[in-house]
Amino acid sequence: MSNSETSRVLPTGVPSSVPVLRRTLAYGFAFAAAIAVVGGVIGLLVAGPIAAWSAVIGALMAGVFLGITALSILIAVRFDIVAFFGIVLGAWLLKFVAFIVAALALRDQPWINPTALFLSLIAGVISSLVVDVVVVMKTRMPYVSDPRGH
Repeated sequence: MSNSETSRVLPTGVPSSVPVLRRTLAYGFAFAAAIAVVGGVIGLLVAGPIAAWSAVIGALMAGVFLGITALSILIAVRFDIVAFFGIVLGAWLLKFVAFIVAALALRDQPWINPTALFLSLIAGVISSLVVDVVVVMKTRMPYVSDPRGH
């Protein structure tokens, strides 16, 4: 989506943040897929198939956590401010608990290469931050968004 498409008038009731979040999701998932492929190939070449699958799992985890954040905001913008913050906070808590459960479940598994998993997960987190910054920087938003008529 180009900058001119983002700055167009949105249908009534659709917050101006929706196109930004959709672009973040699309680019974030694309980067997670690229990290899965690159990490999988590097893991396979350096440490074998276990490292390859570990890198893919790390990239998938990063993609899922990115998706939870953006999707929670896309859903929450339809509600009032209290529900908005409740949904976003609930999604953050879900991510926190899911990460702890996944880390504990995968910690001592013989079919996991912890280094490949960690590096792939860190690459996914960093790429999601870069995507967020680039998408927001390239998005043209008015100074006052979503004005409401009186």
